[in-house]
Amino acid sequence: MNYIYKGTVCSDLETIKNFIDKTVTNLDSLISDRDLIFDIKVILNELIVNGALHGNECVSSKCVSLTLKMSHDKLTIEVQDEGKGIQYDPGEYNPSDLKSWGRGLVLVNGLSDEFYVDRNKVVSVKNIV
Repeated sequence: MNYIYKGTVCSDLETIKNFIDKTVTNLDSLISDRDLIFDIKVILNELIVNGALHGNECVSSKCVSLTLKMSHDKLTIEVQDEGKGIQYDPGEYNPSDLKSWGRGLVLVNGLSDEFYVDRNKVVSVKNIV
């Protein structure tokens, strides 16, 4: 089955919550594995909220774009904000530092089968077999 979804959401946390809930509800009809749906919801939440907070600096007129592409065995999640982007190195995060930033991308990296950051665009690939 092939599925493509494109949407945008402004950098407002309540609007983002509803946007993610609606997106996951749409995926519920395509993916029956509840654990996989949970992982996808965590990935969407971390990436979209991260884009709104850190990329767009909570400027409500700036948006976060989401593209979902599902083929037979993969779901590709692309999230892009309107910020300047980052250089991401998962090895730089040290959990013993107890920093309030950096955990989200480490978590998404761990939940993803493929993961990369290209400035202000993040891509997570989840195998759905």
